[in-house]
Amino acid sequence: MSNQNYLNAAFLQPLPPVPGSDFRFSAGPWNVHAGEDTFGPGIRPNIAFEEKLIRFKEIGLAGVQFHDDDAVPNINELNETEIRRAAAAVRKQLDRHGLEAEFVAPRLWMDPRTADGGFTSNSAEDREYALWRGFRSIDIAEELGCDRIVLWLAREGTVCAESKRAVNAVHLLIEAINRLLDYNPNMRILVEPKPNEPVDRSFCGTMGHVMGLSAATADPSRVGGLVETAHAVLAGLDPANEMGFALAMGKLWGVHFNDQNSLRYDQDRAFGAENLRQCFNQVMILKENGYGKNGEFIGLDVKAMRTQKVEHSYQHLINSMNVVRMLEAKVNSYDYAFQAACIADRNYEALEMYVMRHLMDG
Repeated sequence: MSNQNYLNAAFLQPLPPVPGSDFRFSAGPWNVHAGEDTFGPGIRPNIAFEEKLIRFKEIGLAGVQFHDDDAVPNINELNETEIRRAAAAVRKQLDRHGLEAEFVAPRLWMDPRTADGGFTSNSAEDREYALWRGFRSIDIAEELGCDRIVLWLAREGTVCAESKRAVNAVHLLIEAINRLLDYNPNMRILVEPKPNEPVDRSFCGTMGHVMGLSAATADPSRVGGLVETAHAVLAGLDPANEMGFALAMGKLWGVHFNDQNSLRYDQDRAFGAENLRQCFNQVMILKENGYGKNGEFIGLDVKAMRTQKVEHSYQHLINSMNVVRMLEAKVNSYDYAFQAACIADRNYEALEMYVMRHLMDG
């Protein structure tokens, strides 16, 4: 294939949805970025939000994920009425492009007032600021027409083990969630766990922690979980099992698909780029349990490689969707009768080889 034509290769184009699929995809504006990372600045031009929406629709996304300041960039400088007005304008943009908002998440880890955490800060004043951002996120979600708030509790932990008391911190988290629940009775709260980074000791590191928090709130029916592939790997856990745990509790209300090269920093690699069999099992457990039938999205929380040129800024999203669709087709053609025979004979070597052949054939 000539250098001039390789970018037109069929496998780089979006695949059509699998017939009968319940899967819909979303991404956030931050998933198309200038390439900045911890050790370097952006190296690509920034892309305007409206342009991202146009391209999101073209490649087959149905939803957009938002932080509060994605929808209202200067949120700290506005009053509540102005914030709602700005969010309503974004809703018109979404409607114009046939997209819907999946959720809104307060970005509590970027403001100086949340350096010591948001809901678990040692400063009561800063905790109130974090709640203000949570309340405004609910307002924004209402204007955007969605009923989901995501809490990624990024700095709700410690960088100095003795700086906070875990028992008190968990009580503060429950109190904050209760106040958010009380603010709007129609909103659901999805807690997204992560064991470390940017703090090294999180108070809510796994889906088990999320279920415990949910059970302790004033309305557990409105508090569920969102599992991210990379976050589960960073906890030393299997992402499909984390999803399965939440599914068993009826509380898997969101997923973020990506991939992760072992217990390193949070990489947000394209789905399937590192652990294809592990990703197959994530797709399988969602398919087997009807994920998507109630409007849930498959969120793609993936980042373009730093080396990519701006004209290739969406390829990681296309690649991730394509891998999901290819694996979904593999689930549909999976030989469950052979699986059952292997299980009955306790011949797991045969089953494992079948899975490997199935993934590599065709």
